[in-house]
Amino acid sequence: MSNLKLGELVKTYGQTEVLHSIDLGIQDGEFVVLVGPSGCGKSTTLRLIAGLEEITSGTIEIGGRVVNNLEPKDRDIAMVFQNYAIYPHMTVRKNIGFGLRSARMSRADKNKRIDEIADILGMTDLLERRPNQLSGGQRQRVAIGRAMVRDPAVFLFDEPLSNLDAQLRTQMRLEIKKLHQRVGATIVFVTHDQVEAMTMADRIVIMKDGYIQQVGTPSEVYHSPANTFVASFIGSPAMNMIPATIVDGQIHIEGGSIIELKTSISGERKVTLGIRPEDLEPTDGPALIRGSVNVREPLGHETLIHVGTVHGDIIAKADGRTPPELGGCVNLRAQAQNIHIFDPENGAALR
Repeated sequence: MSNLKLGELVKTYGQTEVLHSIDLGIQDGEFVVLVGPSGCGKSTTLRLIAGLEEITSGTIEIGGRVVNNLEPKDRDIAMVFQNYAIYPHMTVRKNIGFGLRSARMSRADKNKRIDEIADILGMTDLLERRPNQLSGGQRQRVAIGRAMVRDPAVFLFDEPLSNLDAQLRTQMRLEIKKLHQRVGATIVFVTHDQVEAMTMADRIVIMKDGYIQQVGTPSEVYHSPANTFVASFIGSPAMNMIPATIVDGQIHIEGGSIIELKTSISGERKVTLGIRPEDLEPTDGPALIRGSVNVREPLGHETLIHVGTVHGDIIAKADGRTPPELGGCVNLRAQAQNIHIFDPENGAALR
């Protein structure tokens, strides 16, 4: 079993608490991504799991075994860092096999294991090359191979794609996803890139200021965000936030219209409406909100338009061939089922 469990995990530096009672369960074979802005605690969490830093309180279990007091080498984990950390004077074969240097295996068994990993990573023809003869993506695969060769219970990835260019990042995302589907390993992957999180994860853990904001599948965190932070962080461009008032099941927006809405919210209440740009589009009919087009971003099949309204800049989606004219007035509409409602004070989702 390669399940991982964090129980009330706390980390402090001096008087500053940077992780606040983190509870998280990861199942055997699951690909979980920790995502959030810089300083949210995601890398600290990974380093605690790896044993590179001491926890202040709480428990870490790997495969049902509490590992709080175990050295990193005894935790049955393997870590892939942002920098490749491969040895320039060694061949690919020796770099991959470095993780087996203390293993009680015959030379033949070690070579067999290295060959198996090289085959999985598509590097069989590169085993005798040195790192300076490899591309950035190939070097990262060597680092992954060195982690895989030990067959650990849990793989830990600390922003491993950050140093790659955009095209290589896309390629490596796909390769790591295929690798996970092939070997079924338990993976904890840290990134600040929400696109990486959405495209790779079985479940996403969204963090902010040392707290977990939401845990869910990519679909859940995108379509049912727990609060305004998650709603704004996941998705590009970010979700539009519009102040409004709900009165007996009707939404009232200044400078817009009144919308009938199925909601359990009774009486009169101030709210924040969240609408993703792709759910907001120009219309010739009644407007949810209206304004003038300030900026157009052509994307080929569609155009993103920035609309100046009484509530600030709103981003909407328009047809790529016939977008509204710059400076022109536009009415924007959205389907009621695509409107999210949040508490304006604490940001929590109300629907």
